[in-house]
Amino acid sequence: MENNSVLRRFLVCALAALSVAGARPAAVTGARQREAPKEEKPKKQEEPKPAKPDRNNPTGEQVAETVILVYGSREGLQQIRRTGVERGKITRTAPDGRPEEIAYERTFKRGETFEKDKVRLDQRLPSLEYSLVFNDGRVTGLLRGTPFTPKQEDVSWIMTERVHGIEALLRYKERGAAVKFNGKESQKGLDLWVVELTDKEGRSTRYYVSSKSARVLWLEYEEAGARYKRSFHNYRVVQGTLVPYRTVLYEGDRLVEESQVLTVTYGVRMEDSIFAAQSASAAP
Repeated sequence: MENNSVLRRFLVCALAALSVAGARPAAVTGARQREAPKEEKPKKQEEPKPAKPDRNNPTGEQVAETVILVYGSREGLQQIRRTGVERGKITRTAPDGRPEEIAYERTFKRGETFEKDKVRLDQRLPSLEYSLVFNDGRVTGLLRGTPFTPKQEDVSWIMTERVHGIEALLRYKERGAAVKFNGKESQKGLDLWVVELTDKEGRSTRYYVSSKSARVLWLEYEEAGARYKRSFHNYRVVQGTLVPYRTVLYEGDRLVEESQVLTVTYGVRMEDSIFAAQSASAAP
């Protein structure tokens, strides 16, 4: 009996010692946690979602923001389309009705602002190859690496695509442009939102947007007394963004140009040197 009593006292003392030893590290750890609380990581600010438009009477900005979201979101477009290379062919119709086919390669780099974008358009005609470069707000021609002053029609062509294109609507806030809802229309069984974009220089473009898909189906504008319509077809998803692979341009009722994208790749590494223009530039 005495031996059992001694053994019990020994076990009780041993358990008490273990409890104290186990409690001390926990107490120390708790003290350290109180002394150096964890810093909370700042929450990533998500891009605010545009308010759901009233399908019958949306505002111009609601339509524009819905289009931006459908084409890839403002943040997605900015990240994915920072640079890119597009290859395809252009068929132009001369005033006498003769078609002219041009193979092209369009290389671009997004700038800090819309005006600071860099664009290079390499064109291969049956009898001539030359490039048009938009850089520092000016257009320069390059022939076998030698700068030259391009024709005004070339300058107007590359600038018109920037001013009266889908990209101008997708980046309307960045450009400081105003967008106005011009009502609803139904054409050929399509329900459309019509919005008018007016930039800081007063140049206007009317966009006809499907109220079902929020895709731009065509746009209209006036230039030098002529009325133009550019329609967009064969939309495809490229790296999470929406791209029309076929574009048709009309002057009045006459088809003057048709563009077909063959390949397009975004996020391409490139040097600014490919947009270098030494001299002989023309203001838009």
